[in-house]
Amino acid sequence: MENKKSNFSRRKFLGTTATFAAGAAISGPYLLAAPSKLKTPYRPNSIINGVQIGVITYSFRSMPDQSAEATLKYILDCGISAIELMGDPAESFAGKPENPVNRRAYYSLMRSKRRGEVLSDVQEKELAEMEEKTAAYNKEVAQWRSTVSMDKFEELRKMYNDAGVTIYAFKPRAFGKDNTDDEINWGMRAAKTLGASHVTLEHPDDDIHTQKLGAMAKKHGIYVAYHGHEQQTPTFWDTALKQSKYNALNLDLGHYVAAGNKAPLDIIKSKHKRIMSMHTKDRQTPEHGKGNLPWGTGDTPITQALQLIRDNKYKFPVTIELEYDIPEGSNAVEEVKKCLEYCKMSLA
Repeated sequence: MENKKSNFSRRKFLGTTATFAAGAAISGPYLLAAPSKLKTPYRPNSIINGVQIGVITYSFRSMPDQSAEATLKYILDCGISAIELMGDPAESFAGKPENPVNRRAYYSLMRSKRRGEVLSDVQEKELAEMEEKTAAYNKEVAQWRSTVSMDKFEELRKMYNDAGVTIYAFKPRAFGKDNTDDEINWGMRAAKTLGASHVTLEHPDDDIHTQKLGAMAKKHGIYVAYHGHEQQTPTFWDTALKQSKYNALNLDLGHYVAAGNKAPLDIIKSKHKRIMSMHTKDRQTPEHGKGNLPWGTGDTPITQALQLIRDNKYKFPVTIELEYDIPEGSNAVEEVKKCLEYCKMSLA
């Protein structure tokens, strides 16, 4: 594992964030109005010495309001100027049918069953009902996607751009093997309408599907960037990359470290021309427990990676993905701010 620790200590980092926070506080008074009506000279800029720092809006999943307008406010409060946008805020803004299933409860039961835990009769019945409702809902959404206008996606792009936020990636649940071709085409058209250069999805581990997506992406003139977790290796994306120049990486550096890859900077050096964006978090190596920790306390060489990107003028954005436990008394916005300040110090 090369350069496991950052070039500055966590204590030093925490001791200086208050100074940065004072500057970030400018966003507060300007955000009393709805984001779509903001008329303010303040515009965020999270390009640091040539490196675009962004955030995936999944990072704000714990916040109470998940609307597109509220999500924009969270982004602005953090001082972020470019994002990977999850599907839900955009689709809700465009009028997607509301899901009748409590998704958290549904996924919780599914995870328990996959882990081999014994569900009670009541839980089994509840899960079966949720599965039935989810199947029906997915069909309803597929039909909606096949007919919905792009007008609301254009409106959302304008709202975000007017506030100083660009959308470089779009991640709806539309590119899986269980999605229709109409949904895949919709997702790529929506991404382009939003101004994204690429869509992202979990790698399907299916060569036929990655070939299909690469071919469809070519028709739309957009890239498909595959995300990985602990299955990432130096050769994980090779087949997809050979299939189409429109297939690309959505590298996750933290998961890559937790997978036990010993030279995490090498994947950036060798694949930088095919990386569309890079998720960043601070995870531990397998030897240290694979924990997902506050930045500066794990084994992921975040500072070294940022400096490598800066020094070599690589063009892909670095995406903050907040996945460590939020401390009591804090919230997702405050923690994303800390991650951004860590990037500023790393690139100073």
